[in-house]
Amino acid sequence: MNKELKYQELLSLAKALIDTNVDDIANMANISRLIMDSIPNHWVGFYRVVHNSLVLGPFNGPIACTVIEYGDGVCGTAWASKQTQVVADVHQFPGHIACSSATNSEIVVPCFRDGEVFAVLDIDSDSFNSFDKIDSKYLEELVSYL
Repeated sequence: MNKELKYQELLSLAKALIDTNVDDIANMANISRLIMDSIPNHWVGFYRVVHNSLVLGPFNGPIACTVIEYGDGVCGTAWASKQTQVVADVHQFPGHIACSSATNSEIVVPCFRDGEVFAVLDIDSDSFNSFDKIDSKYLEELVSYL
């Protein structure tokens, strides 16, 4: 199955899975697992904006950094810029935070509510150049459901 078809299936499953009657953490837990099951990567999870920092939320993968400051690393840059960050080689990204030495590429998608970032979706790959515009397009739509 090609990448776009996988994402279309993922979006359909996510729409059915997200429950607006529960808190963000419950939905993020299910969505991070759904992504990992549908499009496996080294690490898939969320960081939530809490008291002007990004705090680790639900994830699937190895142990992760617990707090990331505004503008720091790929996640903090996505938060500050309010734009998806696609990084082909994290070792070349200025200020990259190496939560896992196995990570080689990354995509971070800001999650918006009322025009403000309330979380970021972070996906790390142990391969280089794993993410592209297709990933950005579908993951941006996915987080819009939260």
